[in-house]
Amino acid sequence: MTHAPTLSQRTDRIAPFHTMELVKRAAALQRAGKPVIPMSIGEPDFKAPEPVIAALERAVRAGHTDYTSAVGIEPLRRAIAADYGHRHGLDIDPARIVVTAGASAALSLACCALVDPGAEVLLTDPSYPCNRHFVTAFDGVPVGVPVGPDTRFQMTAALLRARWTERTRGALLASPANPTGTSIPFDEMARIVDAIRERRGFALIDEIYLGLSYDAPPRSALELGDDVIVCNSFSKYFTMTGWRLGWLVVPPSLVGAFEKLSQNLYICASSLAQHAALACFEPESLAIFEQRREAFRERRNYLVPALREVGLEVPVTPDGAFYVFADCSRHTSDSSEFAERLLDEAWVSVVPGMDFGSHQPKAYVRLAYTTGLPQLREAVERIGRWLRA
Repeated sequence: MTHAPTLSQRTDRIAPFHTMELVKRAAALQRAGKPVIPMSIGEPDFKAPEPVIAALERAVRAGHTDYTSAVGIEPLRRAIAADYGHRHGLDIDPARIVVTAGASAALSLACCALVDPGAEVLLTDPSYPCNRHFVTAFDGVPVGVPVGPDTRFQMTAALLRARWTERTRGALLASPANPTGTSIPFDEMARIVDAIRERRGFALIDEIYLGLSYDAPPRSALELGDDVIVCNSFSKYFTMTGWRLGWLVVPPSLVGAFEKLSQNLYICASSLAQHAALACFEPESLAIFEQRREAFRERRNYLVPALREVGLEVPVTPDGAFYVFADCSRHTSDSSEFAERLLDEAWVSVVPGMDFGSHQPKAYVRLAYTTGLPQLREAVERIGRWLRA
């Protein structure tokens, strides 16, 4: 008789990722011939540009398939640091860059380094679900701080001070954020970092959507001091989701610890992806990425007022990423049922609020504008007809 091993208790504390289940069902309907318009998954419809693909081909032929340093190849670390200089006017030492196997590996690595068992980490509620699970995976306690339209669904220094306890170790915040597409105003970010610093905690800032900011020049939290830890990725602005490549910028004194953990947890990020990513910083590639950012801005500028016009409330206009967080409570008491019916009856796939936290999850749905304007217009027309019916 066989016997399945007993799972760890932490496994039970990590909830399923319902978004991916909905995505799978929408894909199954598409395969069955249904005209589904996907507005659920946070994956750009743009692919890696030609210079990056050409760089990958060169890397393969040159045999760049060996292990690299656990913190990444030197040319890529220098390129990332130089980009902070070009884009943000920051002088970042390349030695502080830790290249990782995607932002998920970066945040997992940071939680491994910073979170003791039982330590509390403050996050916003709603927020990207995996962030709290990274904390849980290392036996920390994620503490969701309820936020709403009054703070643009973002943390404030006042909220952080009110929820900080003797068990709190730090905060994991995202700006711009998933699922809301909103950013923390920079002066407020400075107050938050000061409040954390006063309490001798860590500030871990997820900036994977920073390059997709639309209403003001983006400012990295790295401006606030070299004790701030920032995560970024090649997935969103650089449109390389499946390449699984990201990075951290860590305090100089912690680089050795992060390198040790990287060596043991995943050895290194993909060598081929690292060499190909060097082409992201070439002028031709950067021009393409900026054109795509403008395309996302155009989609946002269409979608937000269009949804409001057909009766789906958007309480806060997103300023970054590619998400709209819409209040559907005037039409339903359960956003999950709303999303299921919208998929089955109008063939539009959106995500209910249940994945993103426990604060009013049944009132909101997330729509991703990761598809072209013609499809977005068709989706809004379908949503409008469905709501009227």
